[in-house]
Amino acid sequence: MPATSASPASSVQRRRRRTHRLLATAAGVLTVGALTAAALPAGAASAGEGRAGTSPGHHEGHGGGKGDKGRYQDVQLLSFNDLHGNLEPPSGSSGRVTRLHEDGTTENIDAGGAEYLATHLREARKGNRYSVTAAGGDMVGASPLISGLFHDEPTIEALNKLDLDVTSVGNHEFDEGAKELARLQNGGCHPVDGCYTDKGFKGADFPYLAANVLDEKTGKPLLDPYWVWRKNGVKVGFIGVTLEATPDIVSAEGVRGLSFEDEVDTINKYAEELRRQGVKSIVALVHEGGFPASSAYNYDCDSPGAGDGVSGPIADIAGKVSPQVDALVTGHTHAAYVCTIPDPAGNPRMVTSAASFGRLYTDTTLTYDRRTGDIARTAVKSANHVVTRDVPKAPDMSRLIDKWNALAAPIGNRAIGHISGDIVKDGTESPLGDLIADAQLEYGRSLDPETDLALMNPGGIRASLTYAASGGEGDGVVTFAEGFTVQPFANTVNLQDFTGAQLIQALKEQVSGPNEAAPKILQVSSGLTYTLDLTKTGADRVVTDSIRLNGEPIDDAATYRVATNSFLAGGGDGFTTLGEGTGDLVGEDDLTALERYLTANSSAADPLAPPAADRITIVR
Repeated sequence: MPATSASPASSVQRRRRRTHRLLATAAGVLTVGALTAAALPAGAASAGEGRAGTSPGHHEGHGGGKGDKGRYQDVQLLSFNDLHGNLEPPSGSSGRVTRLHEDGTTENIDAGGAEYLATHLREARKGNRYSVTAAGGDMVGASPLISGLFHDEPTIEALNKLDLDVTSVGNHEFDEGAKELARLQNGGCHPVDGCYTDKGFKGADFPYLAANVLDEKTGKPLLDPYWVWRKNGVKVGFIGVTLEATPDIVSAEGVRGLSFEDEVDTINKYAEELRRQGVKSIVALVHEGGFPASSAYNYDCDSPGAGDGVSGPIADIAGKVSPQVDALVTGHTHAAYVCTIPDPAGNPRMVTSAASFGRLYTDTTLTYDRRTGDIARTAVKSANHVVTRDVPKAPDMSRLIDKWNALAAPIGNRAIGHISGDIVKDGTESPLGDLIADAQLEYGRSLDPETDLALMNPGGIRASLTYAASGGEGDGVVTFAEGFTVQPFANTVNLQDFTGAQLIQALKEQVSGPNEAAPKILQVSSGLTYTLDLTKTGADRVVTDSIRLNGEPIDDAATYRVATNSFLAGGGDGFTTLGEGTGDLVGEDDLTALERYLTANSSAADPLAPPAADRITIVR
């Protein structure tokens, strides 16, 4: 039975602290998306600088001085999303953001790293006595070795030091199931691996919110549905939800015993509950996102009109969420945007996302009206800021990273292969995708020589392999830690039998059904080729007559032995046909397959070259 979190009073309220703020100057590059400013009286002065929050059943915490005056009070909302345990600066394209200049040229900026994120957030809070920090989910899961090896305890410790106040759950918070999520919230040693340090694990200082995740047996939310930040009479409620489709993109074991409800219905339900409690200023933390028209973080999302520059699920959600909600902090798509999307009453409302991996943070000003208890929407301003690496590192975060790196080093620094250049994960068909599929095919044939091909889901490839050394291993050396960052899920390699007709159907499911709007193109092993015609729609985009295996057409009636990971073998990512295979044979984890392939097929004298990524012919 899925575990539920302990009461907020025991798990969250036990420690609220403010870490030392660095004095370094951190002028972040920014883009501003703002509603039309209204002429408002000056914000009230306040004497204190503490933080306090409440959940259902909480008492109002201490913090902040008395004597605030004036009708309007600016509240700073700092937010980020999809950190995925990236404590160290992410490498390659995962560690850069694109800035659009006025002349139309673009610039890539190195970004991210918890040591820099801490400095930027602490600098941003200076002079903002009413400041709250929130996140949009996927703080953990699919994490690099420094966090993933220790079941993401290092990331929770880092978030505590970052003074995160509240976050929604994301789909990756369920990678290891509800009981493990409860442990991250409440603390305690891992039930299998035990304690990693003599101090034990204390859990999160902040509440995880899961309003639309229900325990199937009780029908109640797995975790608190909302949390209220309070200071000197100012009250802002936060409702947290993850995408309803979480069971489609997480292993079945991770969501066993849970149901995931509609995001809009859930937010509206709890917005009304908060209103009845006298909380009229509300922010929704939604782990679902959209797709901006430009990859530049400072792209004007409101050009030519409000919200016109973003599409996808969040645009639909934002248009339906109750007008009682004043802003939406979103995530999941790893995109960057600051948009004003009208609510159902036609009023403008801020919707933001700060990309991923700690490369950006969003700074939003919510002007609180003490007379009404609501946000003066016409005064809301928001901006995405780059977490640049030209500021001093936060010493406390450096110490944390050094501590966990020392524990991980004996495992992570081991060389497992050599490459002659960057092997990237980017593209419809990627060089790294081809490499991983080939590794799984070779591993599959070691289990069963009759294995014909391998298929890899693109979402399971979390980072590129970069030629430049990440530490002291030397250029071109692939370490176990780097391999772990690429494939951190510990999925097994599974062999199954499919008919040719089923194999063709599986390929068509890349671009049809739940994947029609946002295709998920499988990475294919050597020998499998076909044409993907993006000028067509739906399943027709996979040209059936073009599908070949080793130059031969697929025979509908023949049987093919296919290697996939356990996630795909369970029908994940909308590939229901891949969940219907027979003759199952389960091997070791997919990282083992990648390690064996790199070790067998590369050396310092003969490094592996990036694959050509020429197996899928794309027509646009």
